[in-house]
Amino acid sequence: MHDLFKGLFDWYNQSLATGGYPLIVLLMAIESSIIPLPSELIIPPAIIAAQKSGNMTFLGIVIAGALGSWIGATVMYWLSRWAGRPLVLRYGKFFFVPAAKVEQAERWAARFGSFGIFASRLLPVVRHLIGIPAGIVRMNYFKFSVFTILGSAVWCTVLCWVGIQAGKDAALMNGELHRITIWAVGALAVLGVIYYFFVHRFTREPAE
Repeated sequence: MHDLFKGLFDWYNQSLATGGYPLIVLLMAIESSIIPLPSELIIPPAIIAAQKSGNMTFLGIVIAGALGSWIGATVMYWLSRWAGRPLVLRYGKFFFVPAAKVEQAERWAARFGSFGIFASRLLPVVRHLIGIPAGIVRMNYFKFSVFTILGSAVWCTVLCWVGIQAGKDAALMNGELHRITIWAVGALAVLGVIYYFFVHRFTREPAE
């Protein structure tokens, strides 16, 4: 497990050295589309690498992350707007978007409206799905884009701060398994709490 984590971390660092901001844009676009690639694994390592090499800045990473999120969300928006709800529900499961998840995102959008686009960028599960209901109901694209970019920028800023704090953990940076485990468990616990209190309760089916 230690070698796996270290191998992935080393590979990503090497890729960042050559890919830089465009790589972050690409990965965050994927994160905001149908492929569940966690942004928590993209931004914090990027800011850690930036602090060591100096080839990227805090602001640059936030902008690249927000831009990538907007690109991925835009793809989801226009595909859903073009396909319509019946096709999305019928064929979404073949692209990692089961009907239950689409309906969750729809309930979120119906409950919070335009502000839900902004808030969704800060929350697990609905983050990469919110473009679907927005496209289905043909939400104003300019408004969708503005809230997506703002929310994504805030989220990337938070992740950069987390990465800076993680970079101060010498044991973690040396790849010691117990520190990796502590950070991983802590992150999962925080995301689990956020998901339950801010997503699950508002996206579950209403009681009949």
